[in-house]
Amino acid sequence: MIKEYTSVAEVTGPLMIVEKVEDVAYGELVQVTISSGEKRFGQVLEVNENNAVVQLFEGTKGIDTKNTKVRFVGETMKMPLSKEMLGRVFDGRGEPIDGGPKIIADKKLDINGLSINPFRRHHPEDFIQTGISTIDLMNTLVRGQKLPIFSGAGLPHNNLAAQIARQASVRGKKESFAVVFAAMGITNEEALFFQNEFKRTGASERVVMFLNLADDPAIERIITPRIALTAAEYLAFEKDMHVLVIMTDITNYCEALREISAARNEVPGRRGYPGYMYTDLATLYERAGKIRGRDGSITQIPILTLPDDDITHPIPDLTGYITEGQFVLSRDLHRKGVYPPVDVLPSLSRLMKNGIGEGKTDVFHNNLSDQTYSSYAKGRELRDLVAVIGEESLDELDKLYLKFADEFENKFVKQDLTENRNVEKTFDIAWNMISKLPKSELKRIKTEYIEKHYRKGADEESKGKLSRAVEVDGHGDVSMSSVSLNSSLASKGKKKRKAL
Repeated sequence: MIKEYTSVAEVTGPLMIVEKVEDVAYGELVQVTISSGEKRFGQVLEVNENNAVVQLFEGTKGIDTKNTKVRFVGETMKMPLSKEMLGRVFDGRGEPIDGGPKIIADKKLDINGLSINPFRRHHPEDFIQTGISTIDLMNTLVRGQKLPIFSGAGLPHNNLAAQIARQASVRGKKESFAVVFAAMGITNEEALFFQNEFKRTGASERVVMFLNLADDPAIERIITPRIALTAAEYLAFEKDMHVLVIMTDITNYCEALREISAARNEVPGRRGYPGYMYTDLATLYERAGKIRGRDGSITQIPILTLPDDDITHPIPDLTGYITEGQFVLSRDLHRKGVYPPVDVLPSLSRLMKNGIGEGKTDVFHNNLSDQTYSSYAKGRELRDLVAVIGEESLDELDKLYLKFADEFENKFVKQDLTENRNVEKTFDIAWNMISKLPKSELKRIKTEYIEKHYRKGADEESKGKLSRAVEVDGHGDVSMSSVSLNSSLASKGKKKRKAL
């Protein structure tokens, strides 16, 4: 028999302390009836001797400590699951909000779940083609990976996430695919964007949406991603589907964690966030992956809006330790009108090499990616140099690298919101850009690949000037901007001495 308590001692923020309780367990579901007759639900956060700390999902507003009745249900929070969830929209607690009927459960699972047993975890190795060049060539997404988007306020991370969800596919395979979308503290406008985007592209029938909006209780944000991941695990490991989980915004989730921590009077960690935030985030991220002997998989793309665009903030910092890389969006590229504004230099996919190469993409993929990265990085460095000494002080080779950086951003990175480039098209654009540099500069690509794919007619006029502007040392290395910079500074010094 479930016992009812009226011994609410204290209400602090989203928490309620109930005294003189018996046989109560951590994580147990709680039903609260306030004086008006309204029923609310919560979860046990802590049990200390005969006292229980309860977090209420709908908040504690209007609670009268004398007339509130509390019932501990005797089980943890479970999510009713069925394949009928596909195409449905739920609130942050898993209740339908699309006007449809409640889900008739095929199975009920604990929302807290467990991370995948490392022994049973299958190493991700299937290349996912997203149709976005900066991802497919430079930061390849692999099935079963967790790869967050580090963004900032006002940047088009939602557009990028929706485009990935719409275009993601495994080459040469037709398999059952689903998207689980979890929103935490987003605006109505953002929620409508995703709903309309999925409907417009005909993808809504394979999408399950869980929406905790900005005006919903902050405490509800703690359970929203767990409910969404439970649904994803059911579809992946019970129904053998390949599931892409998009979670936005993890920053709002962490703010809710901080709110609860402050209400419990816990000793704060960095910037006021709880010291256990790393462990808490790991309980979400580590639920992605593939299991040996199961056909399904879960691939995660969490979205983080960086406070003040600070990539060293605790939320992205801790996320980076747990996940397998990140896509970093650039405000500078966004100002230039480049979409998607993915900055490839700080971006990373640690599982990239497992999903590319012969039989998956192409044998030269890794070489081409390394060379493109290196050439773009050099072009970016030269931009800083030009700001100091001016472009006229550069030699012809430096100008080629400078031009390469501009072309990389305007032709390779930049693409239309609806443009779905296959990986062959991405390779073609990259080889065209690389071929405008001399062969002697392509030190990260094997000679056999250069001979086969180098575009021999590319920018011959610019290359012809290099014989007059570039010196080669005894080892065959090209002496570049250091020569031109020193000579430029020397000539400027002479002019100043003459003027004096």
